[in-house]
Amino acid sequence: MKLLYFAWLRQKIGIAEETLDLPPGVETVAALIDWLKTRGPNYAAALDNTKLVRVAVNREYVTYDHRLNAGDEVGLFPPVTGG
Repeated sequence: MKLLYFAWLRQKIGIAEETLDLPPGVETVAALIDWLKTRGPNYAAALDNTKLVRVAVNREYVTYDHRLNAGDEVGLFPPVTGG
C-alpha cells in the first residue's frame, strides 16, 4: 500500500509518502487511521482530529468505512476549500 500525506499532515508527520504492507486486521480507512496513530507521536498529532482529515483511495474520495486492499494508494489531506 502506498500512503501519501499532503499539506500540514505531511509537515506534522514529517514525510510526504511511504509504502507499507497492510497490517493484519486493518481492513478499512478508519482502522488504518487508528493504526497509523500508534506509529509515533507525529502520526498521533497529525491524525488526532479525524474531522480534519480527508481520504482518497486510488484517487477517489472515500468515507472512513471504505474497505482497503493491499495495492491501494491512500491519500490523506486536510479539507480543501474553493474560492
